[in-house]
Amino acid sequence: MGAASPDVVNTTAEAAALARAPLLILDRVEAFLDAEGLGRGPLNWRRIGDGQSNVTFRIQRDGADVVLRRGPRPPLPPSTHDMVREARIQQVLAPLGVPVPRILAVCADRDVLGVPFYVMEYLDGVVVTDAVPAHLDGRQRRRETSEAVADTLVRLHSVDVRGGETATIGRPEGYLGRQVQRFAGLWEAGASRDLPAVARLARWLEANRPDTQRVSLIHGDYRTGNLMFAAAGPVHVQAVLDWEMATLGDPLADLGYLTATYAQAGSEGTIMELTPVTARPGYLTRDELAARYNEAFGLDLSGLPWYQALALWKAAIFSEAIYTRVRQGERDDAAGLGAVLESGVPRLLEAAAGFAARL
Repeated sequence: MGAASPDVVNTTAEAAALARAPLLILDRVEAFLDAEGLGRGPLNWRRIGDGQSNVTFRIQRDGADVVLRRGPRPPLPPSTHDMVREARIQQVLAPLGVPVPRILAVCADRDVLGVPFYVMEYLDGVVVTDAVPAHLDGRQRRRETSEAVADTLVRLHSVDVRGGETATIGRPEGYLGRQVQRFAGLWEAGASRDLPAVARLARWLEANRPDTQRVSLIHGDYRTGNLMFAAAGPVHVQAVLDWEMATLGDPLADLGYLTATYAQAGSEGTIMELTPVTARPGYLTRDELAARYNEAFGLDLSGLPWYQALALWKAAIFSEAIYTRVRQGERDDAAGLGAVLESGVPRLLEAAAGFAARL
């Protein structure tokens, strides 16, 4: 059993007595797993991952070792944290050879935990963030790790999206314009501060929006920290995680996000550089990542700074929404997240403007 937590309670009665809804109600999860034939008996749980948006728990019981993924507490912005859609996308991609966890069950019934959620297989692997696992260390293994990051993005962007179920994942026409419009709207809905740089960048992004060179599957949050590597042996990506923002559109949006949030030596850095170890010797640089990726597609990368600016502008907007929830008491601030975001969001906008100035 995980340690006592106000976010996890044993029974529905305990949940009803709380002023704020818990993230897990164990008797309800137990009943759901029973109905799906996923193990038996009492649950052991542990929160895993570093996500500041959606929440992930490892749940073990006799005959089952699974991961439950759910959105944050309501209220939620429209069209966000759609766990049913995220699960369906992975179910579509798995038969195509895309490395995704196996989805075991999906719950659209909000009466269970207050929000939809899904259950997937637990994978015994490692995620590289602020430490380098021993079997991935050394200059050669570090290089191979970052090469695998680029090569896996190529693999995602090589999926045929011209027909079948993959064509239903998103609407590629007008993708970039919709991104700017949608996130500008999210700023208006979720901001608690007046940061003029948001509107300035929105105008710049719209005025300088590039033409899309090709259409592909887009992950939407593609970074080293969303890849699970094998726990031993040679460098191998066994799963790409966190598909909430996946759609169809311009693949350079993924490459821009990857490179803009990728830590490298000499970079001033932002709060979005969630795998700081890649600044160490041996890992590819941002330019080397982009070049390796582009060996497969031969795209014109002269406009990549636009996509990098878009990535950090969007990151500032969704980070501000989290900051607002912290200030309003809708999220815990035990780790000082509010203070981090107070300065971190303006820094993201500065970094976005820096990429824009390169174009």
